Amino acid sequence: MTLVAADAQDQLAWLGERELETKSIVEEVELFCRVAEGLAERGVYEPQELRDLRVIGRHLGAIDAASRTGLWADALAAADPAWGEIRLLARQFLLTTLGDWRQPMPRPMHPRTGHH
Repeated sequence: MTLVAADAQDQLAWLGERELETKSIVEEVELFCRVAEGLAERGVYEPQELRDLRVIGRHLGAIDAASRTGLWADALAAADPAWGEIRLLARQFLLTTLGDWRQPMPRPMHPRTGHH
């Protein structure tokens, strides 16, 4: 969620030369939202936090198939209003759960080279 909440410039800097598909970002956040449902049943999330995640999930679900194709860097560069709204919702979730939306970015993924 931290990555989605970050400023677009920080997201682009995090991406660097990586070619991450928009569809992958959407699927990861949607998965997090679904997993949170089960975690809320176990008391990990408060009802308001779960409501915030559901709203984020609905906004992601509203992103049409055409907007899910291509690289996420291109979607960010296009300044799609949907991503701006999702960013604000993600920030609200982090603010509610952690007290501040500004959290360390996830460690960058290294591209797989086929060598183990």
